Amino acid sequence: MRHFVLEIGVEEMPARFLPLLDRELADRFSALLSEAGLAYGRVATASTPRRLVVDITGLSAVQKTEEIVVSGPPARIAFDADGNPTKAGLGFAKSQNVEFDQIYVEKTDKGEYLALKKTVGGRTAGEILAETCMAILPNLTFPKKMQWMGKECTFGRPVRWILAMLDDQIVPFAFAGLTASNQTRGHRVMGPGPFTVPHADEYARILNDQGKVILHAADRKQAIRAEGDRLAAEMGGSVEWLESLLDQVANLVETPRAMLGGFHEKFLELPAEVLLTSMETHQKSFGLRGADGKLLPYFLTAANIESREPALVRKGWERVLRARLEDARFFWEADCAATFDHWLDKLDKVIFIGPLGTMGDKTRRLEKLAAFIASRVAPELGESMRRAGRLSKADLVSEMVYEFDDLQGKMGGIYARRQGESQTVAEALYEQYLPAGQDSPLPSSKAGAILSLADKLDNLAGCFGLGMMPTGAADPYALRRNALGVCRIILEMGLQVDIEVLLREAQKGYAGVTWKFGEDEALEKLMDFFGQRLRAYWNGQGIPTLVIEAAMAPGFTDIHDTWLRVRALAEFSREDDFEASVLTFKRAANIIRKQADQDLSGAVREDLLEVDAEKSFWATLQGIEPVWAELAATADYAQMLSRLRVLRPAVDGFFDGVMVMCDDLALRTNRLNLLYRLVNTLGRVADFGKFQV
Repeated sequence: MRHFVLEIGVEEMPARFLPLLDRELADRFSALLSEAGLAYGRVATASTPRRLVVDITGLSAVQKTEEIVVSGPPARIAFDADGNPTKAGLGFAKSQNVEFDQIYVEKTDKGEYLALKKTVGGRTAGEILAETCMAILPNLTFPKKMQWMGKECTFGRPVRWILAMLDDQIVPFAFAGLTASNQTRGHRVMGPGPFTVPHADEYARILNDQGKVILHAADRKQAIRAEGDRLAAEMGGSVEWLESLLDQVANLVETPRAMLGGFHEKFLELPAEVLLTSMETHQKSFGLRGADGKLLPYFLTAANIESREPALVRKGWERVLRARLEDARFFWEADCAATFDHWLDKLDKVIFIGPLGTMGDKTRRLEKLAAFIASRVAPELGESMRRAGRLSKADLVSEMVYEFDDLQGKMGGIYARRQGESQTVAEALYEQYLPAGQDSPLPSSKAGAILSLADKLDNLAGCFGLGMMPTGAADPYALRRNALGVCRIILEMGLQVDIEVLLREAQKGYAGVTWKFGEDEALEKLMDFFGQRLRAYWNGQGIPTLVIEAAMAPGFTDIHDTWLRVRALAEFSREDDFEASVLTFKRAANIIRKQADQDLSGAVREDLLEVDAEKSFWATLQGIEPVWAELAATADYAQMLSRLRVLRPAVDGFFDGVMVMCDDLALRTNRLNLLYRLVNTLGRVADFGKFQV
């Protein structure tokens, strides 16, 4: 089996590009090699800021061969009356690059046709890999591309060298004005190279030993973490590891060297959030905490070189961080001298979104909306939520948040505690922007959840009213994230609220705004939007699409209740008798759907029940309805669905022994009402007509 290594050497690539490129390269090489019929064992990818690497092992030496039959024109037009080939017949042979005597006539169900047996495949791995590289590299996806030195091609960063080795042979192809070779380059300073790679098996060793490069991001992360933990322990502390930052730092370096720096203890007077933001966001460094959980006056960073003068490097890092902390201290002291009333006055001069008024207007809307939501989920928090809504955006005009915008909300909570606001108000302000994404943590307090809901619903109501809905990939106001955040809070915190009621209440806050859409039309669009978000969210959790559609059909305004139905139906769909149940109840649903023009009420006249099967069905349905009502009251949908096993034999018997669409109008209407009653009752849980079995 053969071993192939491709390395694209580049100028320093942004760290955020690399994980996406690793996945894309693996997917594309796997797909194209499979399509070409070239067998392989494993496609692995790796990257550093200066290189993208594809490593394929277990490759076949040649493409698999197979015999195929190529059909040509009908025999009746391929030969003339004397049996000689016509232009059509000769043209087919020419198109296949064979002599006509290699063509034969094949009998098929549609008649006689010219045919040719051909052996395809058998091309070498080197040929296919060269074509694959040339097909993939120009079409890689980058958030931004560059063009350099007048070259026609574009790439994420300028390409400086290409290595392509199949065992000990160079795979010849050209890209970005460069020709593939057997040479690699190492760390820009510690092992620049170039180094000749005699065999693909030797690539990783040469890059590590001579080039001083740690190829895999996971290994670079482990090196940073291990050395960082050791250095922190020497100072009697532990590193405040932030996994997303560690991923980023590992993709900023090729040869990581963890380094400890320090700062003056006076800066520990600043809130920990400020210190960590200064270190993490601006310096790509990590804080240290002592055994008591408090921050220590140290930070950990990762250099991309084994310096001869580490003290000088450390001094440079410390100088830059000190300047940032001095700024932060100045902003902190200025903000501590200000009051919420001062900031609230300034909010009336800050525009929210065009026609939607100022940030001051927004806080007045949130004051009412947060109190309204509290009345539905936590009435005891009503006054606190009113206060939290009013103060929610005050920190946006503080000195600290103006400079460190990542701290919005958090600083509001910190300042609220300093200025004597209640713990509930402070928590709400601190957590109002959570969750910040699909995997972001939720608010830990109910107050934080309520204010977060109010903020997101206000954003959605305002933007949809103005027609500012997301289109394609464009979502400038992060409305998808807002809607997903609302769904996650309701679902994961088990809040029983009607999302339609909350959205309509949010719309009331914009009473003086001229809308592009009327309230009802905007609300309809909002509900469709929430439906899309819920479907995507549950699909992402592995719930089958048809289960989601069936469970959402009765309505999804109570998102938590809808989830209980989705979960119960998903469990029921895994039962052995699920398909049989679907066939039975879908048949009932389809009959009622076709009679949509009939005035059916579900009222059944017992005196019109003539056949034993319909009498049995009616008796069974009457017996199960009160049980269903009790289970529905406690949202025990799993037990409701399990009761279908009791009901289904009676329904099957009804269909087998009763002519529903009989000629007698009274009997037909009564039987339809019986089915209508069944479908209407089932419809509170799911629409079985959505399933396909």
